[in-house]
Amino acid sequence: MSFRKTISTMISGALLVAFMLAVPTGCGGQVNDEVAVMETSLGEVVLGFYPDVAPNHVANFKRLATEDVYDNVLFHRVIPGFMVQTGDPGTADPDTPRNMYGMGGTDRNEPLMAEFSDTKHVRGTLAMARSKDPNSADSQFYIALNAVPHLDGSYTVFGQVLRGMEVIDSIAAVKTDMGDCPLEPIRIIDVKIMTKAEAGIE
Repeated sequence: MSFRKTISTMISGALLVAFMLAVPTGCGGQVNDEVAVMETSLGEVVLGFYPDVAPNHVANFKRLATEDVYDNVLFHRVIPGFMVQTGDPGTADPDTPRNMYGMGGTDRNEPLMAEFSDTKHVRGTLAMARSKDPNSADSQFYIALNAVPHLDGSYTVFGQVLRGMEVIDSIAAVKTDMGDCPLEPIRIIDVKIMTKAEAGIE
């Protein structure tokens, strides 16, 4: 192989690597260096964030995690093939009746304004739950089990599962009642914000 051809091949390879590194994860967002390590009763899940797509939702999630709002919170809604939902601080209280699961939130003074984007719902997408009001998101979030195109552009996507999707699949496989609530409690033990390197993510 000639020197010129060798250099050309090396440049092409470098450009390909650069292109691969620049391709956004999750069809629309770019994962930054900080991640959330979410320890659940079924295992660990690492979540990456899209601050370029939904900066306020990313900041909101990090703040709630730092304030321990997600500690001991239940996965209160599980729909196989669709998504798993959690983040209601009321479910951490053993005295909260099951019919109130999914109704709780934080004492927010200002609404968290929607940050809808063209980022697609794919397997492992992290997005914020809300009521009919587009600006009603608070602490509850969900993780998509598959592509969910009918939610695209209507819910704020702010991250992606980087590791531990098998844990999410295990959560999705549990038995639920008629209201899609797991019969046996599955909890978030805690959520820690750290760098990718600290979480063992390359």
